[in-house]
Amino acid sequence: MKDYLNEVRSPIKISIARRIIYSALLIVAGMSMGIVSKMLDEKASNSFPFILEVLDLGNFFSRMGVWIFLAVLLCVYSKSPVRSAFNVFLFFAAMVGSYYLYTVLAAGFFPQSYMMIWISMTVISPFLAFICWYAKGKGILAIFISSLLILFMSRQAFVVGFWYFDIRYILEFLLWIATIFVLYQSPKQIIKVVFIGLLLYFLTAQTNLIWGML
Repeated sequence: MKDYLNEVRSPIKISIARRIIYSALLIVAGMSMGIVSKMLDEKASNSFPFILEVLDLGNFFSRMGVWIFLAVLLCVYSKSPVRSAFNVFLFFAAMVGSYYLYTVLAAGFFPQSYMMIWISMTVISPFLAFICWYAKGKGILAIFISSLLILFMSRQAFVVGFWYFDIRYILEFLLWIATIFVLYQSPKQIIKVVFIGLLLYFLTAQTNLIWGML
């Protein structure tokens, strides 16, 4: 199994010093994102400059699209699957920790049920990150994993029904395009990835609609 995974994508070793530096930067980035997200949650949208009000950044950071995209970035640009798992966990642990620490200390309330959802996601994130690292590899496995990432990003960016298809949020649509660039390796590869990802999206969306009518 290990030999097969190495054929899909081979890990690259980095020095201990670089690991420490990257880890420290991820902690700082995660904590900063958590605090900024909470501050945006608390501010009224009409208190922002016009362009930021139009972008609706407060709701943007409260949705899943941006966090999925950041996790994909950390996954595919890590040097090994183990490092990918560690990087994603470190970032989300710092982000979630700072977000809820700020919530409790500055905002003065404790949203336990919502916090447990994010803690659970943080706990399982290393396992998903380990798998997603191979999206930037070669062969069927890499294409399949990349297609699943396009599926998840499509769920954030689009809304589809029996007779309509539309962009859900413009910022998530831009993240969807950015995800394609991140996963790109060759024209043939990315065409397969986007086609399979969108096909899975339409199939799962229509299945949800059918079950919702039953």
